[in-house]
Amino acid sequence: MSLRHRTGPTRSGPPQGADADEEAFNIIPVNNLLADHPSLRFPEVRAAAAALKAVGDLRRPPYVQWRSHYDLLDWLALFFGFQRDNVRNQREHLVLHLANAQMRLSPPPDNIDSLDSGVLRRFRRKLLGNYSSWCSYLGKKSNIWILDRSPDPRRELLYVGLYLLIWGEAANLRFMPECICYIFHNMAMELNKILEDCLDENTGQPYLPYLSGENAFLNGVVKPIYDTIQAEVEASKNGTAPHCDWRNYDDINEYFWTDRCFSKLKWPLDLGSNFFRNRGKSVGKTGFVERRTFCYLYRSFDRLWVMLVLFIQAAIIVAWGEKQPWETLKSRDVQVKLLTVFVTWSGMRFVQAVMDATTQSSLVSRETKRLFFRMLLKTIAAAAWIIAFTVLYANIWKQRNQDKQWSKAAETKIFHFLYAVVAFLVPEILALALFVVPWIRNFLEGTNWKIFYALTWWFQGKSFVGRGLREGLVDNVKYTTFWIVVLATKFTFSYFLQIKPMVKPSKLLWGLKGVVYEWHQFFDNSNRFAVVLLWLPVVCIYLMDIQIWYAIYSSLVGAVVGLFDHLGEIRDMEQLRLRFQFFASAIQFNLMPEEQLLNARGFGNKFKDAIHRLKLRYGFGRPIKKLESNQVEANKFALIWNEIILTFREEDLISDREVELLELPRNTWNVRVILWPCFLLCNELLLALSQAKELVDAPDKWLWHKICKHEYRRCVVVEAYDSIKHLLLSIIKVDTEEHSIVTVFFQMIDHAVESERFTKEFKVDLLPKIHETVKRFVGLLNDEKRDTGKVVNTLQSLYEIATRQFFMERRTTDQLREEGLAPRDPAAKLLFQNAVRLPDPNKEDFYRQVRRLHTILTSRDSMHNIPANLEARRRIAFFSNSLFMNMPHAPQVEKMMAFSVMTPYYTEEVLYGKEQLRNETEDGISTLYYLQTIYVDEWKNFIERMRREGMKSDDEIWTSKLRELRLWASYRGQTLTRTVRGMMYYYRALKMLAFLDSASEMDIREGARELGSMSSLRRDQDGSLDGVDSEDNPSSLSRASSSVSMLFKGHEYGTALMKFTYVVACQIYGSQKAKKDPHADEILYLMKQNEALRVAYVDEVPAGRGETDYYSVLVKYDQQLEKEVEIFRVKLPGPVKLGEGKPENQNHALIFTRGDAVQTIDMNQDSYFEEALKMRNLLEEYRRYHGIRKPTILGVREHIFTGSVSSLAWFMSAQETSFVTLGQRVLANPLKIRMHYGHPDVFDRFWFLTRGGISKASRVINISEDIFAGFNCTLRGGNVTHHEYIQVGKGRDVGLNQISMFEAKVASGNGEQVLSRDVYRLGHRLDFFRMLSFFYTTVGFFFNTMMVILTVYAFLWGRLYLALSGVEKSALADSTDNNAALGAILNQQFIVQLGLFTALPMIVEWSLEEGFLLAIWNFIRMQLQLSSVFYTFSMGTRAHYFGRTILHGGAKYRATGRGFVVQHKSFTENYRLYARSHFVKAIELGLILTVYASHSVIAKATFVYIAMTISSWFLVVSWIMAPFAFNPSGFDWLKTVYDFDDFMNWIWYQGKISAKPEQSWEKWWYEEQDHLRTTGFAGKLAEIILDLRFFFFQYGIVYQLKIANGSTSIFVYLLSWIYVFVAFVIYLVIAYARDKYSAKAHIRYRLVQFLLIALFIMVIVALLEFTSFRFVDIFTSLLAFIPTGWGLLLIAQVMRPLLEKRKVTWQVVISVARLYDILFGIVIMAPVAFLSWMPGFQSMQTRILFNEAFSRGLRIMQIVTGKKSKGDV
Repeated sequence: MSLRHRTGPTRSGPPQGADADEEAFNIIPVNNLLADHPSLRFPEVRAAAAALKAVGDLRRPPYVQWRSHYDLLDWLALFFGFQRDNVRNQREHLVLHLANAQMRLSPPPDNIDSLDSGVLRRFRRKLLGNYSSWCSYLGKKSNIWILDRSPDPRRELLYVGLYLLIWGEAANLRFMPECICYIFHNMAMELNKILEDCLDENTGQPYLPYLSGENAFLNGVVKPIYDTIQAEVEASKNGTAPHCDWRNYDDINEYFWTDRCFSKLKWPLDLGSNFFRNRGKSVGKTGFVERRTFCYLYRSFDRLWVMLVLFIQAAIIVAWGEKQPWETLKSRDVQVKLLTVFVTWSGMRFVQAVMDATTQSSLVSRETKRLFFRMLLKTIAAAAWIIAFTVLYANIWKQRNQDKQWSKAAETKIFHFLYAVVAFLVPEILALALFVVPWIRNFLEGTNWKIFYALTWWFQGKSFVGRGLREGLVDNVKYTTFWIVVLATKFTFSYFLQIKPMVKPSKLLWGLKGVVYEWHQFFDNSNRFAVVLLWLPVVCIYLMDIQIWYAIYSSLVGAVVGLFDHLGEIRDMEQLRLRFQFFASAIQFNLMPEEQLLNARGFGNKFKDAIHRLKLRYGFGRPIKKLESNQVEANKFALIWNEIILTFREEDLISDREVELLELPRNTWNVRVILWPCFLLCNELLLALSQAKELVDAPDKWLWHKICKHEYRRCVVVEAYDSIKHLLLSIIKVDTEEHSIVTVFFQMIDHAVESERFTKEFKVDLLPKIHETVKRFVGLLNDEKRDTGKVVNTLQSLYEIATRQFFMERRTTDQLREEGLAPRDPAAKLLFQNAVRLPDPNKEDFYRQVRRLHTILTSRDSMHNIPANLEARRRIAFFSNSLFMNMPHAPQVEKMMAFSVMTPYYTEEVLYGKEQLRNETEDGISTLYYLQTIYVDEWKNFIERMRREGMKSDDEIWTSKLRELRLWASYRGQTLTRTVRGMMYYYRALKMLAFLDSASEMDIREGARELGSMSSLRRDQDGSLDGVDSEDNPSSLSRASSSVSMLFKGHEYGTALMKFTYVVACQIYGSQKAKKDPHADEILYLMKQNEALRVAYVDEVPAGRGETDYYSVLVKYDQQLEKEVEIFRVKLPGPVKLGEGKPENQNHALIFTRGDAVQTIDMNQDSYFEEALKMRNLLEEYRRYHGIRKPTILGVREHIFTGSVSSLAWFMSAQETSFVTLGQRVLANPLKIRMHYGHPDVFDRFWFLTRGGISKASRVINISEDIFAGFNCTLRGGNVTHHEYIQVGKGRDVGLNQISMFEAKVASGNGEQVLSRDVYRLGHRLDFFRMLSFFYTTVGFFFNTMMVILTVYAFLWGRLYLALSGVEKSALADSTDNNAALGAILNQQFIVQLGLFTALPMIVEWSLEEGFLLAIWNFIRMQLQLSSVFYTFSMGTRAHYFGRTILHGGAKYRATGRGFVVQHKSFTENYRLYARSHFVKAIELGLILTVYASHSVIAKATFVYIAMTISSWFLVVSWIMAPFAFNPSGFDWLKTVYDFDDFMNWIWYQGKISAKPEQSWEKWWYEEQDHLRTTGFAGKLAEIILDLRFFFFQYGIVYQLKIANGSTSIFVYLLSWIYVFVAFVIYLVIAYARDKYSAKAHIRYRLVQFLLIALFIMVIVALLEFTSFRFVDIFTSLLAFIPTGWGLLLIAQVMRPLLEKRKVTWQVVISVARLYDILFGIVIMAPVAFLSWMPGFQSMQTRILFNEAFSRGLRIMQIVTGKKSKGDV
C-alpha cells in the first residue's frame, strides 16, 4: 500500500494562492483529506480538520481575498500577520493532537465524525493553564472569554490556535513563557474585540489588530524583544562579563511577573520603554542577581548551615565537661550556656540579611521600593535580635554572679530569655505546623489572596514560581523518616568520634604555658591559632560527612525499593529458563491491550491486577495450560519473541545457529505441546530417559507424574515423540507397506499410553538404545550430504529393535504379521529399501525442524551458554524480568498517547567512513581492528550474515559490502546512526503492535504459518544477492525489513506515524549541504532508510546588503519522489544561538515535534526493540497519580553500553549505572526530589511547551542546561518520577582525558548552579528535608567533594604549622586523644577519597541485579584495576573546577569526543590538561609531607607517620600517576623518551601569534590565566590570599637552617629574603648575558657564567668558615624558597594588567614561569621514567587498563605493540 500520495515539486515560498494539494506534508496531508494516506482512514483526523474549517460567519480579514480552503488558522494569520508555514505547521500539529486525543476517548463519542467538545476543552485548559495561573497571580482578568457551561468550539479553537501560532513563531522567546503569556493576553484581547464586532475608538471602523500583514507578528512583536535579548548577550561579552551586569533569559521573563509590564511596556509595545536596551540603558536585573561568591551556598541553603553550626556549638559546650552528655546536661551552667545557640542563630540571620542586601542591591529601583524597604527592615530586625539576646544572656550571668548561685532571680532572667526565644521561633513553629499539614500550605500558596502575600511578605518575596511545592502526607512521612535517621546517625557519630575526643587536647593546648617556639612568635603565650588549626580538619569533615551517611542510607533504601519493584529477579539465562513458561502470559498481560482492564480503575480491579501479577510471577494457577489451550495467545507470543530474536540477529549479537536455538518455531508437525525454544530444552530428554530407566518397574501414572513435575521435560518428551512419528511418516512413502507398519506401531504405543499400560507392554529400559538409534537416524537427515542407503540401514536397525526387543512379550514373525508389524510376504525384500523418499533439500522449513529435533535428541549442558554474547544475555534477562514488574496496562496503539523523540546534533560522527576504519594509529592499529577484537563474536556473526547475503570472499567487505561494514562499525560507536537505529525501533514496534491489536485469530494463525514459509523463502533467495551493492540495499538499516511487516495490511503505517515522530535537530545541516560535507549525505541516507525520521535545521539565506535571513526548516525524504523534500520553513528574527548551543538547537526544532510527550535523546544514546514494545505502557504513567500529582517528567532507566571497552570505561560505567539506577530510584521514591539530568526522560510536552521548554539556555549560568528543566519543573509544581521496567542505552566517555573533560564540564556547571536563582528558590521554597535531599544530590555533592580536598589541605598545613613552630614538640607528642580524633576524621576522608562511598551504591546495585557474590568480586576486581586511583583523581578534577568556577567563572562547554581510546596520549598533552588541576597541587602536598617528615617529632615514629599520612600520600601519588597509569603504553620506555623530547620542544617553542596551546607553552600559559582576566576584584583578592600560603614554607624552614643557629629573631626571616633577591639578580644577569653575548660573543657569556660560579663558591666557603652554615642547608633552603618563588609567580599572574605595562618585568615573569613548568615536568616525569625503565610494568599496566577487554577476547598486547596477525582484516 502506498504510504504517501505523490506530492508535487517542492516550493520555495509559494504565493498565497498556491494549490494546497501540491504542498509536501509532514505526517498527514491535512490539506488534502481525500489523499491515499493510511492515517486518513481515521474519522478523528477528518473530524479535527473539519472543525478547523468551520469559519462560519466570522468577519473576513480586510485587504485580502478569502479563499475557500482557508480555515480558522488562516483567518488568524491574515488578521495578526503570522507566517504561512507557521500556520501549516501548527495546523498539522493541532489536527494531529486533537485526533489522537479523540481516539483515546473511552467510551468513544456518539458521533465520531465531529470533534468532541470535551477533548477541545481539556486541551485548552492544559495549553492555557500557565496563562490562567499568570493572570491570577497578577490579578488580571483572563482574556479567554468562554464559559464552561456553554461551550463554543470555534472560539476554543481560535484561542488554542492563537497560542500555538504565537509559540510557533516566538523563536528564542519560547524560553520566556510569561513573556509569551503577555503577548497572548494582549492578542487574545484583540481577538475578542474582533469576535465581538467592536469598533475602533479612533476610526469608528471595525476593530483591527495593531499589527497585520506579511510577517507582521515576527517583525512587530518578536523582533524587538529578540533584539533586546541579543543586545544583552552582546553586553555579556560572550558570557565573560559578570552575571550582574546583563540580563539573561530569566531576567527578561521575570519582568513579566510584575505589573510593570502592563504599565511600562504596554500594548502595542512601547519601544521607548526601559524594558528594551535603549542607548545602552535598560531596566536592569529582575528577580534575582547572580554574583560570583561562595556566599550563595550559604544564602541558598541557610537552614542547613544553621543546623550544622548550632549543633557543633551545642556539642562543644556539652562535650567540654568531659562527662557523658546526659550527665553534663543536668548542670544548670551547661543548660544556660546552651542558650548561646540563639545568639549564634540570630547572628546567622543577620549575616543572611546583610548578604541579601549586598548581593541583591542592584534589584532596587524606583519601581521596587518595597524590596529595599524589606531588605532594610530585615537587617535592622536581625541586628535587634542579636542585641536583645546578648543583653538578656548577659543579664542571666550578671544575676548569677551577684547571687553566687542559681537563685530565683537568676531563674527569672532565664525565663525572660526563653520568652524571647519563643517569639524568635514563632516563624519556625508556624512552618513546622504547615509542614505537618502540607495541603494547607499548598492551598495558601496556590491562592493569590493579597492577605496571604501581606502575611508572607516578611519571610519570602513574591514569586510566580516556587508556590505549593509541598508533597502529600505519605511522601512527607517517608522522606522525613529517612532524613531523621541520617541526621541522628551523623550527629551521634560526630559527637562521640569527632568532637568529644578533641576537647582534651584542645584544653591542653589552650592552657599550655612555656611553649618553646622554634621561630619568631608574634603573639607570645597564645596557642589559639594552633587550636584553630587542630580543629580545622575536624570541622571540614563535620560539615561534609552527611554526604557519606546519605550515600550509605540511600544505597540501603534504594536496594529495598528495588526489591519491592522486583528488580534483578531474573539475572541470567538460567533464571530465565525457570520463568520462561510464564513468559508468554506476562507478555500477554503487559504488552497486549485488554480494554476491560483499562476501563475500570477502582480498588477492586487494582487488587485483582496485583493477584494476577503474583500468579504470573510465581507460577500460581499454571498459566502454561492456558497458553497451550489458547493458540492465538501462543502465536502472538511467538511473533513478538521471534521479532526480538530477529532484531538480535540483525544487530549481529547472535549467530544463525543461535537464532534457531532461541526462536519459537512454527508448529508444522502437529506437535501437541508448545514448541519451546531449544535453549530451554537442553538435556531434558536425556534426564527423562534416565528417569524412565530408574523407574523401570513403576506404573505409567507415576513415571508420567515424575516427568510432568518439570514443564520443559514434559514438553520435550511429547515433542520428541510427535516429531519422530511425523518425521518417519513423512519420509516413508504413503502407499507402501512400511508406512502402514510404522503407523500401526505408533497406534499401539498411543493406545498403551492412553490405557496407562506402556510400562507393562514395552521395555522402558530399552529407551536409551532406541534414543541412540533415532539420534543416529536424525543425524543422517541433518547431514548436508544425505545418504539414503545409510538412512535405510538405520531405519532397519530401528525396526529390529522396536519389533524384536522393545515389546515385553516377545512376538514371533507370524504374530507381528498378524498385528500388521511385519510384511505379509515372507519372501519380500528388505524393509524400507524402496520406501524412503527424502524431501527436497530446498524445503528449508522441513530441515529446520529436523535440526531442531536433532538438537533436542543430542543437547547436553552446553546450551546454558546460549546466547554466547553477553549483551544479548543481559538484554533478554532485563526484558524478561521487566515483564514481571509492575507497569500500567498497555492500551491499543490507536488509543495510546502520541509521542516524539528529539535528538540535538551538531557536528558529531554520523557514520564511520572507509578511511576512518582503515587508518592506523602510531601503533599500527585501525579502528576496525580494534572493534574486531573487542566485539569478536559480533564480527563473526556479521561475516556469517554477509556470506548468507552473497559475499564470496573477505575482500568484498571493502567493495560491495562496504556500506554494511560502515554500519556495523558505526553501531558499535557513539554515532548518530546508532542513535537513529535505536529510536526507530519505536516505529517498528508500534507497527507490529498495531498489527497485533487489529489482527483476527485467523490473521494470527495464518500469519504464523506464512512467516515460516517466508523465512525459508528468504533464506533461499539470500544467495541471489550476490553482486548487489549494499549501498542500495535497505535491509541493512531499514526497520521495514522486519518479518512481521510482511503481514501488515497497510493501516499499521498510518497508525504508527500518527503516534510517533523522530526529529533530529541537525542545526548546521543546511551549511553542510552547501559545503558538500559527507555528513550531509549520511544524514540524507538515514532519512531515506527511515520514513518516520525528520531533520530540522537552521538555514541561512543571504538577504542582500550584507544581511542574512534565518529560517527553521523541516525536511524529510519522500520515497515516491526519491528525494529530500522541504516541509516547513519558518522565518526567525535572527541567529538561533544567543545562549548555550544545545538548548537553542533543541528549542528551534521543538515546534516540529508532535504528540503528548517528547523524549529527549542525546547523541550518545541507543534503544532496543524489546524495550520499545513497552513505550505505550510507560506513557500510561501520565494518567496515574504519583503522590498528590500526576507526573510531568517520566524518568527512564539507562544502561551504559561502553563499559566493556577498558577498565576506565568500566569504572565510569559502574559509577554512572549506580547513579542512573539506584541514585535516581531513591531520589524519586522516597525523597521526591528527582530532577532531569540529561537522561532519556519523557516530558509532558504541552506542560513544558507552555513553561519555558525542555531546557534553559542563558549563557554560562545554564551551561548544564538539562538539569534546569528539572529545577523549572519542580518550581512550577511538576512531578518527576522514575521507572525501571524500561531502559535506554547510553554511551559514556572511555578515556581518562575524555572523562576528565566531562567531569570538568559537570563540575563547572554545578559551580554555576550555585549562583543561579533556581537553586536559591528551591533551597528556600522546599521544606527542610526535601531541601536536604536537593542539596546533597546536586551542588552539595560537589561542594562536599571540595571539602574533602580542603580537609587534606587543612590537616597537612595544620600539622606543618605545629611541627615547624615547635608546638607539636611541646604539647602534642603524647596526646593519644588528639590522635584518636584525627584518626576518625582521616578515616572518613580516606573513605571518601578512595571512592568507597561512590562504590557503595555500585555494590548494592550489583547485588540487587546480579547477585551479592558477583558484586563483591566486581568490587575486588575494580580495586585490583586501580579504581581508587581513578576515583581519587576524579575527585580532584571536580573540586578544582567547581571551586574555580564559583570564584572566577570560566565555565564552558567542553567537547569530550566520543571515539575509541587506544592511542597513547603524549606527556605534553597530559601536562597541559592536568598541570594546574592536579600536578601542582600534588607537588605542593608532597612537599608539605616531605617537610613534615623531616621536622616533626611524631614523624620520627615511622608507624605513626604512615598511619597519619598514608591517605595524603595516596592522594599525591594518584594525582601524579593516574594520567600515566590509565594511558595506553603509559610505561613504554621508548614512548617515555619521545614524550620528554616533545615536552621540552613544547616548552621552548618560539611560535607565531597564531600558535595553538598544543604547540606552544606560552600560549597555553596565557590560556590557563583566562579565568583571572574575567574575574572580579573579590576573585582576585581571594586568589592572592590563597597564594600567600606558599610564603609560609620560607618562614617556617629558615629558622630550621643550621645557619640560623637557633635564633628566633624576626631578622632571620627578613634576611632570608636576600636569598630570593640574590637569586632574582643572578637570573637577570644570566638572562642579560645570554641575550647580549651568547650569539656573537660567546666567550664573554662563558666568562659571566664562570664569575658567577666562582662568586657562589666563595660565598659558600665564607659561610662555612664564619657562620654555622652546613651543606645540607642548601637543599633544605630549596624547600623554602622554591614555594616562595611559585607564590610570587601566582601573585604576578593576578597582577598581570599592571605588570604587562612594564615589559621587562613581565618577560622575567614569563621566563620564571617557564622554569617552574620545566621543574614540575621533570618531577612528574621522574617516576614515570623509572617505572618505564623497570621490566614488567608496561605489561602489568596494559593488563590493568584493558583487563575487561581481555576477558572478552581482546588481544590488547597486539594492539598496543602493533603486531597484527596476517589473517586479520
